[in-house]
Amino acid sequence: MNLSLITSLVLTLALSLSQIQYSQLIGSWQLVHFDGMEKIVKSPQYQNANPAEKASMDARINYRLENTVYQFEEGDVLKFTDFENQTIVQKEVKIELGEGNMLLIHDEKGDRLAKIIEFSENRMVLQPISKNSATGRLIFERIKK
Repeated sequence: MNLSLITSLVLTLALSLSQIQYSQLIGSWQLVHFDGMEKIVKSPQYQNANPAEKASMDARINYRLENTVYQFEEGDVLKFTDFENQTIVQKEVKIELGEGNMLLIHDEKGDRLAKIIEFSENRMVLQPISKNSATGRLIFERIKK
């Protein structure tokens, strides 16, 4: 009887320790990798492209990486850069960090979900959750001030 109680307490403690707190997210995060890059580079379109076309695709990938920053702020606010019609736009949305490290992003286009699947002080990996497609992981590194 005591052993099952101790096991339950240890499991509860382990689960509570793995839950990220919103305060840990506060700060700026730079996108350094997204799985979509690999899909592009492995695609027949990329593989069969001439050097100039490959350079153009590489430049667009790098542009996307360099210009995607998530800024988590007090008050459950997320500011981030997004691309609309190949133009960078700055957005500000309300977010909620729920159980299981799920981020609920309240956007004007509707709510979106992402799961934080890896987190440390300097690295965060998000897995967008979508009915439409498997968009792949987004890997961010904390921007040091």
